[in-house]
Amino acid sequence: MMTDHNRIMADYNVVLDCWKNVKADYAGYGGKVLTRLFQKYPQTKKLFPKFKDIPTSDLEGNAVVGAQGAIVLKKLGELLEAKGDRTKIRELLDTSQANTHKIDLGSFKLITKVLVEVMVEKARLDAAKQGALERVMNHLISIIDGRYEEIGFNG
Repeated sequence: MMTDHNRIMADYNVVLDCWKNVKADYAGYGGKVLTRLFQKYPQTKKLFPKFKDIPTSDLEGNAVVGAQGAIVLKKLGELLEAKGDRTKIRELLDTSQANTHKIDLGSFKLITKVLVEVMVEKARLDAAKQGALERVMNHLISIIDGRYEEIGFNG
């Protein structure tokens, strides 16, 4: 029987294997994630002020959106590669997510929903891999939540 720790580590391994697809096309995946995020959850567009004047209908395929999406997914990739190591994750977050970017946990959760959808479509994740991605993202969000509490960010 697998312990909780072994299970989440196995899930991280599955996700990181799938993440190779994302690494090969950060801008494509990132653009798709941000475009869908803004379409499904328009309130999230305020997190990215440079897009406020771009009509939602013009986001798909926009190079600037793809470039920003690549930045978001590269940072997420770094967090995933830490495989739940709280010290590494704290260093990677470096309070910027909370204090500079103002990314609250609700927004992380919305990005997670959209990321899962895009990964299922683009990387053709099956149900097991989708489940692993969801569990890993929930694990990561719980670590981020703990960090936010430590630094006094009410995210």
